[in-house]
Formats: sequence, structure tokens, C-alpha cells
Amino acid sequence: MIFNGLLKRIGACALLGVTALFASTHAAAWSATKIDNASNEALEVFSKEINGANVFLGQAAGYLVFPRVIKVGVGVGAETGEGVLRIGGRSVEYYRTTSGSIGFQLGAQAKSIVIAFMTPESLKKFRDSNGWKVGVDGSVALIDLGAGKTIDSTNIKDPVVGFVFGSKGLMYNLTLEGSRINRLNPDKRD
Repeated sequence: MIFNGLLKRIGACALLGVTALFASTHAAAWSATKIDNASNEALEVFSKEINGANVFLGQAAGYLVFPRVIKVGVGVGAETGEGVLRIGGRSVEYYRTTSGSIGFQLGAQAKSIVIAFMTPESLKKFRDSNGWKVGVDGSVALIDLGAGKTIDSTNIKDPVVGFVFGSKGLMYNLTLEGSRINRLNPDKRD
């Protein structure tokens, strides 16, 4: 009986924490300039860690950059971050990614995500969607090369490819399944 009450309290605290994460992220939305600057920094890390990254992104029809995706979990987990869609190296639209999970988890983690649309069709399907959900509206093949490896775009045949990385290179054993990506209208001012 006492254990059940404790579990309910922990669950309520976790739910409050996750709700606070989403509310604070929404209230403190980044400006377009801040998203662009942070995305440039994330792409620099991506290029330093993975040989051929710039060539690969140059071959993509377009790519999303989420420079900082924060995941927080205490039993129930949530993650969110803001990013930009670039086509021809230019910022064209801004997006927010969100996802949630249930299971044993405790702590917080930050990561960067790049999602490349390798065909004009996959990019069009993404842009025409009203809230794109990974695994439902499109699959994302995650690439998990080690640091210092080279992206070989001739071997990557998937229409949508994702990279999850931190300051020390690509992260392993992660998934983007269930992540939802929605268009934003960020403030253009700083």
C-alpha cells in the first residue's frame, strides 16, 4: 500500500517535470537567428566528426538541423528541440521536434540531430505534412558511424537519413521512432 502511494507520487512528479519541460521550451522559444546560429555550430561539429559530411549534405534535397534536443526523464521521459530546414544551404522553415517515452529512465541528456532528405519526393512529402511523425509519415535510417569514419553516399540508398550526435561524435543505440516534427513560426528578431 505504501509502495503504491510512493509510485503514484513519483509518477506525478515525473509528469509535472515533463510538463514543465514542454511548457518552458514553448514559452522560451528561440528566435530564427538563434536557431540559425546554433545550427551552424552543430553543423561544424558534425563536419569535424564525420568525414564527407559536407559533401553528403550537399547531395541532399534538403536537411533538418536540430542543434540542441533536450531529453528529461524520471520514469516518464520527454524530449524537445527547435531546428531549421535548409535547402541549398539556406534556411527556409523552422521546426520543433517532440517525443515521449515510458519506462525506466532518470536524468537529462542533450544531443544534436541532422535529418537529410535525399530525394525531392521525400522532402516534398515532409514539407506537405501537417506534423510529420517518424515511423508513421516516413522512416528515418539512422547512421551510426564511429568518429573519423567517412559517409559513403553511394551506399546510402534510404530516402531519409538521420544522424544523432553530441560533442564527441555520433551516438549509438538511439531511435527517432515516434518523434513528431511540427512547423514553427519563430520570431525573426533577437
